[in-house]
Amino acid sequence: MTEKSLLFYHAKKYDLTAWVVMPNHIHFLATPMEKIELEEIAHSIKSYTAHEANKLLNRSGQFWQREPFDRYIRNRKHFVNVVRYIENNPVKAGLCAEAKDWRFSSAFHKNK
Repeated sequence: MTEKSLLFYHAKKYDLTAWVVMPNHIHFLATPMEKIELEEIAHSIKSYTAHEANKLLNRSGQFWQREPFDRYIRNRKHFVNVVRYIENNPVKAGLCAEAKDWRFSSAFHKNK
């Protein structure tokens, strides 16, 4: 559901470059479309997924942390490092042997 939300807003609110949905958090690298603010992107993703997750879990209340940990990409090297960090997150967490094996990630979709 979270992955679908990230992909839904791709090309509508941002250009999605890399993402990973982990058991307890997400990482994604996106370039906002013109006149789209980061706060709007975060709200779109968090609002929908929180509502849907709370329904699935039969609960209510806050689902996501309030503060997004956003970063500006400084240069090409930084960009490449961030993509690598995002896609290797499941490997680092011991959830798979290779990034391309994690179903809920851009690395998996690149290798389809």
